[in-house]
Amino acid sequence: VRLLLRATWQPGAREERPALLVLHGLAGSDASPYAVSTAGLAWARGWHVVRMNMRGSGDGEALCPLLYNAGLDTDLLAALSALSSLVPRIGVVAFSLGANLALLMLGRRREHLPPALGGVAAVCPPLDLSACADALEARGNGSYQHYFMQMLAESYRRRHRARPDLFAEGRERGLRTVREYDDRITAPFGGYESAAQYYERSSAGPWLASIDRPALVLAAADDPMI
Repeated sequence: VRLLLRATWQPGAREERPALLVLHGLAGSDASPYAVSTAGLAWARGWHVVRMNMRGSGDGEALCPLLYNAGLDTDLLAALSALSSLVPRIGVVAFSLGANLALLMLGRRREHLPPALGGVAAVCPPLDLSACADALEARGNGSYQHYFMQMLAESYRRRHRARPDLFAEGRERGLRTVREYDDRITAPFGGYESAAQYYERSSAGPWLASIDRPALVLAAADDPMI
């Protein structure tokens, strides 16, 4: 977590300014341009800012060898719970895979959400992970598929180099699609039997009706994947 507290904040003193937590998407990090620009916009308007890395992303890769996935909503919940002891109000802006995770948390963990959490803005969330994986394989989406697979394969190779005892060499080889990657790598390392089970249990769509906090879902009408 990259925490930027304004100079007005003093430990133990009552703090009036809210904080915005920004969460990245698949193959991203707290340094992704969209995360930095969103955080900068909030900072310019007087908010405290938190840019969160999913486990093993960005600078967190050196601290946590484990792989993140769309169902690890307790990671976000832990960050929000810690932040709630510092500020009176918290908002979340999450993107892509992180947006699914944030909405999943709102619905599935609603009994455990800190009172300080005011709401979530979810940008392009893959609410049906299986359908979105299928969309990536559609004609015309090859460049997106190629981009994600390059990023995911290189990420796995770095983890193998760092922890060969945990990550077998070459497991990423020959994988052509995100679904194949999830089936061979994401699912087993996340405790799922298959990509199909991972998608079913981690998609936020079925949990939307359980959300009782303000939530805004934003998606482009011509989004090629969502």
